[in-house]
Amino acid sequence: MTPSAKREWLVPAGLIILSAVPVIAGAARTAELTSGATVTPDNARFFASPVPVLVHIVGASLYCLLGAFQFAPGFRRRRPGWHRLAGRFLIPCGLAAALSGLWMTLFYPRPPIDHVLVTPMRLVFGTAMFCCIVLGFVAIRRRDIPRHRAWMARGYAIGLGAGTQVLTHLPWMLLVGQPEGVGRALLMLAGWVINLAVVEWALRRRPTKPAWSIQRRVDSQAGVLAGQ
Repeated sequence: MTPSAKREWLVPAGLIILSAVPVIAGAARTAELTSGATVTPDNARFFASPVPVLVHIVGASLYCLLGAFQFAPGFRRRRPGWHRLAGRFLIPCGLAAALSGLWMTLFYPRPPIDHVLVTPMRLVFGTAMFCCIVLGFVAIRRRDIPRHRAWMARGYAIGLGAGTQVLTHLPWMLLVGQPEGVGRALLMLAGWVINLAVVEWALRRRPTKPAWSIQRRVDSQAGVLAGQ
């Protein structure tokens, strides 16, 4: 593998690593719910209504892990069929993760560790994730590839918020202990904001001149053909 090819896989590998802790936690929760574990105050809400949390775990895990490969440009170019097939699979996974997350926020009892601010945050970002995926789908149906990539990247950033929240919580846990109250709410907010800030930075640093030159070339060729 060439150095450039290795660099291409740094971003997908980083995204998969960032997804690891939430995916492992989700797998542990799934095993707990399907193996008849002891019901405790911490998991009683999941046992009372297990379908939404299982849908959320499966949808979010597949969305984050498979979605990471969509951030390898060379791989997308070499295997456009895989990119389109994966996209058709990832869209329902992302929508299922967003909608099930919204359902749990609205209908599960709020855990004591969560500050009241966490509920509106989850509603805002869950709704934003759903809208980003829908807008990305609408954009690709219109063959608007730049907007499709931008909206899908934003939706993925929100979906990966749980992974970044592990990183925002870790220093606090090492220095102070388990975060609670407003501090925990702000650390969760930081995870979503950091992801979206990175995506917006990446979108804005992408060169636009090549796209303009391609469009000018297409327009020029169209004019030549029209004059023949």
